[in-house]
Amino acid sequence: MSANLLWSDVPTVTVDGDSTDKATAKTTQAQIGRYLDDRGHAKMREAAELAAGLSNVYLRAVWDTSLRPRPWSDVIQANAVVPEWRWGMLAAATVWRELEPLDDGGGVWRLLEYHTPGMIEYGVYKGDHATLGMLMEFTDHHETEFLASRTDDKGRQATGIDRLLITHLPNVLPNRVWDGVPDTAPLGRSDFTGIEPMMDALDESWTSWMRDLRLGKAKVVVPQSMLETDGAGSGATFDLDKEVVVALGGLIGAETMKDSLTEIQFKIRVDEHEATTKALRRQILASAGYSAQSYGEEGSVAVTATEVAARKEESLTTRGLKVLYQRPALLEHLTTLMWVDVTHCGAKGVDPAAELTASWPQAVQPDPEATARSLSLLEAAGAISTFMKVKMREPSWDDTEVLAEVRRIRDDKTAVPAGDPFSTGGEAPNKEQPDDGVEPGYDEGQEEDPDEKSAGAASRPELAA
Repeated sequence: MSANLLWSDVPTVTVDGDSTDKATAKTTQAQIGRYLDDRGHAKMREAAELAAGLSNVYLRAVWDTSLRPRPWSDVIQANAVVPEWRWGMLAAATVWRELEPLDDGGGVWRLLEYHTPGMIEYGVYKGDHATLGMLMEFTDHHETEFLASRTDDKGRQATGIDRLLITHLPNVLPNRVWDGVPDTAPLGRSDFTGIEPMMDALDESWTSWMRDLRLGKAKVVVPQSMLETDGAGSGATFDLDKEVVVALGGLIGAETMKDSLTEIQFKIRVDEHEATTKALRRQILASAGYSAQSYGEEGSVAVTATEVAARKEESLTTRGLKVLYQRPALLEHLTTLMWVDVTHCGAKGVDPAAELTASWPQAVQPDPEATARSLSLLEAAGAISTFMKVKMREPSWDDTEVLAEVRRIRDDKTAVPAGDPFSTGGEAPNKEQPDDGVEPGYDEGQEEDPDEKSAGAASRPELAA
């Protein structure tokens, strides 16, 4: 849930225009978009999920031009890194992993990478499950043979970049459990911290519910006389699928054999268990910082985006808190990828020194109809400009995009229509036409009615004369 809230969509990463020239900013931002393609997006979501459960995670910039033309992100779990802190910042880190066991059947092989700014020192060790063991040669194991040609006589490889290739990504801080333990302050806090007893209680409740289901299976008790035997020493059975059972004549109580079958079925306490598990589940989610609505506890249909946000308030608050830790780690890691890309992959038009900013999309998208009504009311009141109307419609746009849309809107309003739809010869369509000597309503093709002419002459003596 944490990873879905944070990385359901890719955040918008932009290059600060004041930190580099306009053309370089455009190409740099395009390259950053390639780092956050589907593979990069999936890796960041994976990192967020691991950090939520394990309290923190590490991102490593790796490259191999024979596999991909640009560097990519590698996610390392927290228990595979031994960090070194300086003023709360990661100053060095040792990454370790177990190698494939060899056929000789003895020992555990491990590869250690000691990362410092500009340098990686490798070491292959053979020990057991409890000890690191002895330092071996790279050629002693087939998984590390390639390091023999890439390192110096001390097992070191220069990265050519004056920064760590590893970035620390905590979940949230501080860690209340490790308070006072040296070198643990920068480590994050898991979403499970403090709710383990309630999760144990939930497990116990579910176990009791499942036990009731097992005990609630119907059982039938039959008298021994109804069992069928296959002979002495072979035991007796009763066929539950047998539809007709014949009572033996002459036996006492044979006429009441139908009453000798006893059914046993314990009550399954469904309501009690459901109420208990639901209460524990809601308390666990609230303690972890999530709303029950996020997990479908209160239904999944809401009328408006405002109602959705209200129901998911706890989850959205937790999301906003985690963004505070995700953003700096993401920008630091992207900067490292750019340095690797320029140094080792030959990227052109990329400025690793450019300053970056990142903004996460809204978790709950606003209702377009509600936004339109709000804009209409504000416009009727004369309380909003065209710039702010566009900004409210598209909150993710920057000022340049908003200004461009404002210009398009104004151009549409002031554009002169092509042609002359009223056939006025370029004059106003309602302009009065010159008098052509014909009275309004007179049809030139119609002869004058004689009766009307006589009536008119009688009423006007001068016409009669």
